[in-house]
Amino acid sequence: MTDLLTSAQMRVIEGREIESGAVSGAELMERAGRGVVAAVFERWPDFARSSERAVVLCGPGNNGGDGFVIARLLRDWGWTVSVYLYGEVESLPPDARLNHDRWLELGEVRPLGFPALIVDALFGTGLTRPVAALAPVFAAVSGARVVAVDIPSGLCADSGRVIGTDVLPAALTVPFHRAKLGHYLARGPEICGALDVRDIGLPLSQDCGDVRLAVPDAARLEKAAAGHKYGHGHALVLTGGAGRTGAARLAARAALRSGAGLVTLGVPGAAQMEVACQITAMMLTRIDDADGLIDVLRDTRIGALCLGPGLGQARARTLVPVALDAGRYVVLDADALTAFEEEPEALFRQLHDRVILTPHLGEFARLFPDLAAAITEEVTQGPAMSKVVAVRRAAERAGAVVLLKGPDTVIAAPDGDCVVAAASYADAAPWLATAGS
Repeated sequence: MTDLLTSAQMRVIEGREIESGAVSGAELMERAGRGVVAAVFERWPDFARSSERAVVLCGPGNNGGDGFVIARLLRDWGWTVSVYLYGEVESLPPDARLNHDRWLELGEVRPLGFPALIVDALFGTGLTRPVAALAPVFAAVSGARVVAVDIPSGLCADSGRVIGTDVLPAALTVPFHRAKLGHYLARGPEICGALDVRDIGLPLSQDCGDVRLAVPDAARLEKAAAGHKYGHGHALVLTGGAGRTGAARLAARAALRSGAGLVTLGVPGAAQMEVACQITAMMLTRIDDADGLIDVLRDTRIGALCLGPGLGQARARTLVPVALDAGRYVVLDADALTAFEEEPEALFRQLHDRVILTPHLGEFARLFPDLAAAITEEVTQGPAMSKVVAVRRAAERAGAVVLLKGPDTVIAAPDGDCVVAAASYADAAPWLATAGS
């Protein structure tokens, strides 16, 4: 796991170090600029071996100051660099003004032309308003290789949502110290292109981030050599009727592969033959109704249940209360959630601390319509509501863990503990965008 930060948390970390005297703002700006240039040359090695043209777009804050550093470093490398400032020189923060003046000693503003590289150092993580005034500039540089300093202009660093309607997509985004939430949430991965986080010398031990990024690894699930199958858990997955068993069978297979000692599919009589023909390592038992589930759950070795995929809403309304009343670990998905669309509170009253809700955005909207609306409506001011905030509030409201699925899956517990499991950048998994996966 690694922390993801909000823009406010990043400001706290930087401010703490500057106030302690460990580093100055100008030094951090210099490190940031060097990090961006190093990332560009690593991403496109041909740039390090040539003298190209670059346009650096600088905004009115410290992100613009990073841009002036980048311009100076590229010029020192032998590039022809044109710098554009959005805003007034007199309004620049002190460190940005220092690097603005350093650039003026070296170069002048030139016409845009057709540069090989565009450096977007306009707004960075502090953006709170739409950038519609720059839409013509964004259109003019379309097609060039764009590297964004910290985050592409127009993108909210806390949510990954576009503020307004205009944004400058990047081929490469170079954040500093830690990735921000917006790099992984919503449209962030689409707009950021490749991501290359660069160290600027801030201590990791003082990070104040409270959201972790789940990083896939190749670690094996190890079982005790002398263990027994029942020592590794018995999971029960309920299916729907004939023709509606596929997603439940996928879930059962996943439970088996992720370490469960036994997995049983609970199948209505009409679907028994269909399921029996397509399973090997999993077991099968007949469960037609609530009484049938009560009977099966007399086996106290069954420690976890999954129900919802293909279940049917009428069947879900009878089976969910039985599953929850048993006090086992329970995963509720699909129809097990939609069945309570008319009265979500009726479901929430039954939940306990061993329950996980796993909606996609549509199912999330049925249980938490206000929160879903807040993360899908047009953004006119930043920082925008993020999936992290919405899922945390949903988990608190429901009193259970909520896992909001998507390429930017967010998982939160009622106490606020939160993880982002993102299928993006090197971990993109487009093959999961299919029914039942």
